[in-house]
Amino acid sequence: MRNLLTSSNPQRFRHVVISMLDRGLVGDELAACGFEVHALGMKSGIPSPWALPKLVKLLGQLQPDILQCWMYHANLLGLMVAKLVGVPAIIWGIRTSNPECGSLRSLTGWVVKACSWLSRYPDCVVVNSKNGRVRHQGWGYCDANLRVIPNGFDTSGFKPDPEARRAIREELGLAEGEILIGMSARFLKVKDHGTFIAAARILGRREPGAKFLLVGQGIHRSNEALWRMLLGAGMEDRIYLLGRRPDMARVMAALDIATLTSWGDSFPNVIGEAMACGVPCVATDSGDSAEIIADTGHVVSIKDPEALARAWAELIRIGRAQRRALGERARARVIENYSMEKLTEGYESLYEEIGRPK
Repeated sequence: MRNLLTSSNPQRFRHVVISMLDRGLVGDELAACGFEVHALGMKSGIPSPWALPKLVKLLGQLQPDILQCWMYHANLLGLMVAKLVGVPAIIWGIRTSNPECGSLRSLTGWVVKACSWLSRYPDCVVVNSKNGRVRHQGWGYCDANLRVIPNGFDTSGFKPDPEARRAIREELGLAEGEILIGMSARFLKVKDHGTFIAAARILGRREPGAKFLLVGQGIHRSNEALWRMLLGAGMEDRIYLLGRRPDMARVMAALDIATLTSWGDSFPNVIGEAMACGVPCVATDSGDSAEIIADTGHVVSIKDPEALARAWAELIRIGRAQRRALGERARARVIENYSMEKLTEGYESLYEEIGRPK
C-alpha cells in the first residue's frame, strides 16, 4: 500500500489512509510523506464494535469517491460502513492465498467465509496473484468481481549494488568468494523456517563453505522456538541471524542465492525484491512463486528440505558467472512484468474505471 500511495499521481488522486489498529510504523511514514492518516484504535484479534460508529463518522466527513480496503477484516468492515454512508464505489484488496484461511477454525476463517458470501457487493475484488484468484474462486468468491493486479517493486531502490554487497559481507566477516544463501521472512509458521534450517544442514555437509543468513522480525537468538530449531539441527553457529533490518535492499544485494520456504504466500515480495537486486532465487511452490521466478531460478515442493538443498547445490555448481547471468535475467523480468509503474497504472486505471458516475 505504501509504495502505491507514494507512486500515485497526486494531481489525479487524493489518498487518505485509515488504519483499523493504531497508525504504526507505516502510518507514521505515510504521515511524514504528507498523507492524511487516521487510526480507529482497534485491538488485533479482538472485536471492537465501538470502532463502527467511529468509521461511520470519519467516512461521513471525508465523503470519499472510492473506499479501497485491504485484507479480510477491513474488507468486511469497510463494506458495511461504506454501504451505510453511501460511498459510491468499493474495492476489496486480498493479498494472500494461504490455504488455511478458507477454513472455519478461527475468527479470520469466519470473516473469510462471510466475505465470500458478500463478494458480489463491492465493485471489484483485487487479488495480487493468479493463485490467489483460483483459491478464492474455490472458496465461493464472486468470479465476475475478481481481478488480478500483481505486486510491484521499486527497481531503483532494489538493484545490484557491489558496494552494499562488500559492506554487508564485511559486517558478517565473509570473503567475497564465499557463497551466501539467505531468506528474509518474519518468524511465522507459514514461512517454515524449519525447512530452511534442515536444508542448510543437508547442504552444509556437501558444501562446507556455504554460509546461511536469516533476516526479519523475530529472527534473533532470544527467540526460543527458532533457537531450538538451530540447536536441534546443529546449525546455531552456521546461520547468521540479523533480525529486522531497515536496509533490506543492501542485504539482498549481498546474497548469492535468495530463498523463500513459505507454504502460504500469494505473491511473495521478497522474491521480487531479490530478483530486482540481480540475485537468483530458489522458492517453494507457493502462490505465484513459480510464475514470478520462471526460468531465472528454481522452484521446489513445499516442506522438502532435500529438494531445496539440491536446488541450492545446482546454483552453486554452475558458478558465479552463470549465477550473475541468471540474476540479470531475473532483474529484467521484474522490470518488464512487476515494476511499480505497472502496479500504479493497474490501480489508477481501476480507480478511473469504477469512479465514473454510474
